[in-house]
Amino acid sequence: MQNKITSILKKENLNREDLILLLSANPSETELIYKKAAEIKSNHVGNYTYFRGLIELSNVCTKNCYYCGIRKGNTKVQRYTVTDDEVLQVVRYALDRNWGSIVIQSGERQDAKFIDRIEGLLKKIQALSSIKVGVTLSLGEQKIETYDRWLEAGATRYLVRVETSNEDLFYKIHPKDKLHDFELRKQALKDLQKAGYMTGTGVMIGLPYQTMGDLADDLLFMKEYDIDMCGMGPYIEHEDTPLYRYNDVLLPVKERFDLTLKMIAVLRILMKDVNITSATALQAINPDGREEGIRCGANVIMPNITPVKYHDAYNLYKGKPQIVAETDEYIRKLEEQINEAGDEVGYGELGDPLHFKYRTEP
Repeated sequence: MQNKITSILKKENLNREDLILLLSANPSETELIYKKAAEIKSNHVGNYTYFRGLIELSNVCTKNCYYCGIRKGNTKVQRYTVTDDEVLQVVRYALDRNWGSIVIQSGERQDAKFIDRIEGLLKKIQALSSIKVGVTLSLGEQKIETYDRWLEAGATRYLVRVETSNEDLFYKIHPKDKLHDFELRKQALKDLQKAGYMTGTGVMIGLPYQTMGDLADDLLFMKEYDIDMCGMGPYIEHEDTPLYRYNDVLLPVKERFDLTLKMIAVLRILMKDVNITSATALQAINPDGREEGIRCGANVIMPNITPVKYHDAYNLYKGKPQIVAETDEYIRKLEEQINEAGDEVGYGELGDPLHFKYRTEP
């Protein structure tokens, strides 16, 4: 099959069958895929990895996704919200270390109080420095007017993960109701692009009953929706969620890890100039997981800068890496590993996806 993989890697346009074969490659064939992805990354986005300081703003959520540890129905969660002052303190931490941007992630809410709070917080963040701070939001589906307000206040990127492009599978991992609507989730991506955001999505890899065909379709979905950014990672089960009852039919954790690396590499081959995050969930499986993602084609890492006292409460999945590792010493070692993978850290750079520039040009 190696000759077939080599032949596919020479093609300019990949179809569904090609993608399934790449995702099904054996270890020796997979190294060819990683090599091709690294070559494309070097040629199209450069050998740079960008740090995005991750702030897990709140674990208060209105949704009841079956896979998520902070779902509304999980009564074992201790709910929290980081204060504005605490947010500004950790943003200053990132700026002092010459990181060009941050990510604000939260449980999903659409109420006026939350919307107003985010708008005000964005303005405070931009007032911290004479240099514009790149801000990515991951706050779920919102009305177009809300996207507009947050863009005006200083956000420039927005991530809405669809988790799967297969509608049947979507409703196996979400309730089927007004709060969990597959079409609205997809429409959010179009609304964000229309508003002017650099727009990202992502999927979980290794879900119960997910097939290689599903994952190939996920990659084609991202290409069809012309995304600028992708954040995807292995599905890691949480014992306090409905989906946990399927834990005995899951792929072994190591296979989920390896398959995620393949997805990163194949997406890099398919969409050459997008930004791809090496997800924190990779580190939950392998201590060097995020660095492996960089080697396979990713170019963004999100060190967690949430105040330590909140860290355990933002527990989307079991085995989450401890924030105590995200010290200056850890970052120094991470930089060394990134250098060993052939990249430099893009300090002082916004690291905006090149794809966005070309997508918005006539």
